[in-house]
Amino acid sequence: MTDTLKLMAILAHPDDESLGTGGILAKYAAEGIETSLVTATRGERGWFGDEHEYPGLESLGQIREAELHAAAEVLGIRSVDFLGYLDGELDQAHPAEVVAKIAGHLRRVKPNVVVTFGPDGSYGHPDHIAISQFTAAAIIEAASLDSLYFRDLTPHSVAKLYHMAPTKDLLDIYQFVFGDLVMHIDGGERRGAGWPDWQITTQIDTWADWRTVWKAVCCHKTQLPAYHLLEDLPEEQHKALWGCQTFYRAFSLVNGGRTVEHDLFEGLRF
Repeated sequence: MTDTLKLMAILAHPDDESLGTGGILAKYAAEGIETSLVTATRGERGWFGDEHEYPGLESLGQIREAELHAAAEVLGIRSVDFLGYLDGELDQAHPAEVVAKIAGHLRRVKPNVVVTFGPDGSYGHPDHIAISQFTAAAIIEAASLDSLYFRDLTPHSVAKLYHMAPTKDLLDIYQFVFGDLVMHIDGGERRGAGWPDWQITTQIDTWADWRTVWKAVCCHKTQLPAYHLLEDLPEEQHKALWGCQTFYRAFSLVNGGRTVEHDLFEGLRF
């Protein structure tokens, strides 16, 4: 049954797929599982170069889209789709519209497993939080027989939904490399606290794929001024970054319990 299994990542920005889920995308693609990606924005505001050289929203969006396609090819992702929202404004989009778009992709691709950000957005990023909420709603909509959208596409029930659940140790490494990871939102500060061990339902060994992930990260050339420090990390910290990816199983129609999983498709392989 392995060749019929499908994994879809639904994320906010170009590079989320490499830094956030690159290990599992590379691992499962190498196993022959069909992987796909839906990205909400083109990361038009993610510029780390000289501010006088900023090419503008449209041009940078085109550049980052091309970078994402290059990274997707490295990771073995079969299909890439954009929702077309502006970087930094996803949480202001019309909910029914976003949900309908995602539900359409779910019905068309029919993934068994979906991965997205957790409700914390990793470190409070509004776009990350928004895509998490929209994805959960879209999964319900995609399975509904009474859906008002995409009646020409057969309803599809996702078997498992996972939230990215970075541990405190992982966030500590990012803090060590990049300094204080803080977002100033609505007059307050947001930081990633990391998920406690008891909330981690799923640990995936991705160490064998770390070089593939790093190659995908390097495809995001506009982001390398921020990422180049990762290249000089000692192997032990590379292992901590890429060797294991952790998740929270938000729901499953096929398994449960407190035993930690080591396969996103547990309960689906026969």
